Amino acid sequence: MKKIAIICVFTMSMLGFSQTPTDSTNVGQFQQNSAQRILSNTIDKGITIGGYGQIDYNQLDGENGKNGNLDIHRMVLLFGYKFNDKVQFVTEIEMEHVKEIYVEQAFLTYNLSDNVNLRGGLMLVPMGLVNEYHEPTVFNGVERPGVDKSIVPTTWREIGVGINGKFDNLSLKYQAYVFNGFKSVNGTKFLGGSNGLRNGRQKGAESIINSPTLSAKLDYYGIKGLRLGASTYLGDTQPEDDVEDVRGAKVMVKMFGADARYSYKKFRARGQFIHTFLSGTEEYNALYASDLGSEMNGWYGELAYNLLPLSNSKQLYAFARYEEFDTQANTEGFIANDAYDRNVLTTGLSFHIAPGAVVKADYQFINSKVADDATGGLNFGLGVWF
Repeated sequence: MKKIAIICVFTMSMLGFSQTPTDSTNVGQFQQNSAQRILSNTIDKGITIGGYGQIDYNQLDGENGKNGNLDIHRMVLLFGYKFNDKVQFVTEIEMEHVKEIYVEQAFLTYNLSDNVNLRGGLMLVPMGLVNEYHEPTVFNGVERPGVDKSIVPTTWREIGVGINGKFDNLSLKYQAYVFNGFKSVNGTKFLGGSNGLRNGRQKGAESIINSPTLSAKLDYYGIKGLRLGASTYLGDTQPEDDVEDVRGAKVMVKMFGADARYSYKKFRARGQFIHTFLSGTEEYNALYASDLGSEMNGWYGELAYNLLPLSNSKQLYAFARYEEFDTQANTEGFIANDAYDRNVLTTGLSFHIAPGAVVKADYQFINSKVADDATGGLNFGLGVWF
């Protein structure tokens, strides 16, 4: 009831700041991520450079007298090279927490026709919203949603090959790739209840493949301001050679997602739902003494409203997002841990001081099904994308 009251008060406050709008934003057709921006360059041949980054401050409740956490969370550079009108290469180099360096994307694309592109290399798996659109200026809140960390899990990229393109006459964008899958055991890390499949991401680092996995997504943009997405991911986790034939060494993953984004004048809304079915978890847990659930799911809905006139070059979005996610929505052979059935209410502001530069502040109410497990946190952040 408390959460519902907060959302109601927040919504009324947004309406109270209403200004007469002048136009609408067609987010369905025009929203891009970093790789799409690099690929859409108009040069005949040569290098294109881009980047994004964020700096965060986090202070959890109940930590009075303790230091908050300041972090250069990520700094990223993107490089694209256009060989000719048909062939381009894109790579994304990311440094996290000043000390960890990753290659987040590295793929070659070939424009076969106006509607078909061939692509191969290290690519983002097209699942949900934030995994593909994770630049800090395109989502509200300092931290990415919990659904996009624990269920999807962002940032999820693997090595593969496939096709993508769009049919404007049908208002459809499509993607279909064959990837290597999650690793069954990643060094000393297992798949389990605390973060679902997150530990299984191979990230293109000496990846192994036993059987390929399939990932596909369709996006519909035929209604002005609206974009609807449906995605799927199917395949086994990848065991090491020495346990390949051992019962429980791999798990079948079936992940399904639906998402929506809408923008009209000063109003924005977004939401998504992800459900994952896992087969063979009882044998996997017995082999590795883990607690991987047989189902995981999560969803969220978000509303945002620009408090400044549309004529202003700056934008100040007040937003509220409510999400629920559970990495042990169903289990086989053991009782689910209620601590993994979580919900988070995030309310805050995103002040876009210039296109590609944002200052963020929010407060999170974090709960699980465990009694007296409620907590919260205050977050501030700076984000850039160019």
